[in-house]
Amino acid sequence: MADRAAADRLEADRPGWASPYTAILGSRLRSQLQYRTSFGIELVSSIGVGVVELAEVYVMFHNVPLLGGLDFSAALLVFGLSNLAFSIADLVTGHLDEINDWLRLGTFDVLLLRPLPVLAQLVLADVTLKRIGRGLLALAVLGLALTRVHVTWTSAHVVLLLLTPLTGALIFSALFCSAAALQFHLVDGGEFANAFTYGGSYAAQYSTAVYAVPLRVFYTFVIPTAFTAYLPALTLLDRTGPDGVPTWFGWLTLPASLLAGAAALALWRSGVRHYQGGGG
Repeated sequence: MADRAAADRLEADRPGWASPYTAILGSRLRSQLQYRTSFGIELVSSIGVGVVELAEVYVMFHNVPLLGGLDFSAALLVFGLSNLAFSIADLVTGHLDEINDWLRLGTFDVLLLRPLPVLAQLVLADVTLKRIGRGLLALAVLGLALTRVHVTWTSAHVVLLLLTPLTGALIFSALFCSAAALQFHLVDGGEFANAFTYGGSYAAQYSTAVYAVPLRVFYTFVIPTAFTAYLPALTLLDRTGPDGVPTWFGWLTLPASLLAGAAALALWRSGVRHYQGGGG
């Protein structure tokens, strides 16, 4: 009995599968909160970036009543949803765009030696709390938009409203992961990849109706940023989109995010297999 009790205590004290991840994440968060003044300044700066982009939307609608079939209130809804989704993705995976430095310096090789998934290590390597500032602003804008637009609230609409920031964050995270995977094949291709990640975020803030047809197709079926905010917003508002896009199209945000995530993971695995070592 004593041996059995000792074995049970040993099993209880054994760290679970999540322990290494929580340890890494905890150390990252504690290190950032040590310098509170610096953290506060960076947080305000993050909010400032969102304020500038919001001001751009305001200036546009100060001169025109409708843009891409949306009035200012509906545009605020799209802005809030897209920025909230992007801020979540940026907090979790935004630092993947720095993988080019890891590859060039050879520090990526260290991750390959650890008995943990490489992508998970990278995700936890630099979770930056200052990025929540943009998300806080997006939440405020989203709340304001919901008081201005007319939505016939049903249980389905509530689910869609709660689901959209999460699926949108998955789509943006897939873009960050795909852009990082491309760095295994490109030489100093960071700016090229950023054109799709941050460029996609900028495009998601507006109605896709403002773009030419080729760009609408691109931002819907190639880089599916239209599913992060615009198409779900049309579903919430019970409106059809450009070229007769049906109102229910916004419900495809979940399968679109899953497909984007699967494609990103496939690109990541291909990139890691292609990697031959670095340094220099």
